[in-house]
Amino acid sequence: MPRQPRMMIPGVPLHVVQRGVNRGAIFVDDVDRHTYMRLLCEACGEQRVAMHAFVLMSNHVHLLLTPGPEPLSLAKAMRVSGQCYVQYFNARHLRTGTLWQGRYKSCLVDTSPRHVLAVMRYIELNPVRAALVADPVAYRWSSAGHHLGLTTDERLTTHPAYLGLGADRSERGLTYRRWLELGTSADDLDAIRRYAAKERAFGGQRFQAMVAATLGRDSVARNRGRPPIVKGN
Repeated sequence: MPRQPRMMIPGVPLHVVQRGVNRGAIFVDDVDRHTYMRLLCEACGEQRVAMHAFVLMSNHVHLLLTPGPEPLSLAKAMRVSGQCYVQYFNARHLRTGTLWQGRYKSCLVDTSPRHVLAVMRYIELNPVRAALVADPVAYRWSSAGHHLGLTTDERLTTHPAYLGLGADRSERGLTYRRWLELGTSADDLDAIRRYAAKERAFGGQRFQAMVAATLGRDSVARNRGRPPIVKGN
């Protein structure tokens, strides 16, 4: 059965997840991480794909990307960077075979501040949830420091949802710090993971209806099992 094409709408960001095969390591050291980011940014630049947030974990990555005007821009950027990285990784570490666990996962993200910022927070708190650091800014390989106003990462394109957090960089950093400190709720954690795994449209009902009407496909990541029986009074 042929795979359905990915959900893609120009100007709408996507939460992208790329994992190592059998959850194996995709980075051995910082040289690998530097190389992955260089290849990804080069490919995104060629395809006019904007990167808003990222985190590189040992065996997977999370990205928030907005595709370019060409319909397959993001797919091309991920394919080219992914293939080049596997060639580099295998040559450097004297291995052969696949590195990625199938194709990357991606789900559309509602452009409303509430949903964009929820995904950004989910991405940048990944090292905290994994108990690698207590403070997300202590993890070098994420966009947290940039959004907290502590570093400047020229590889990132600031999303309008983040710009709305304050009048200047300092105010935005303080507001975002409070946003991170709130943490990701259990409901958001479940929804973001479920929508990424099922590659649907994470957002409000109006956004999901727009996606369904635009693409002619179901946009909701439904829970398994039968719907609950609602008894009358």
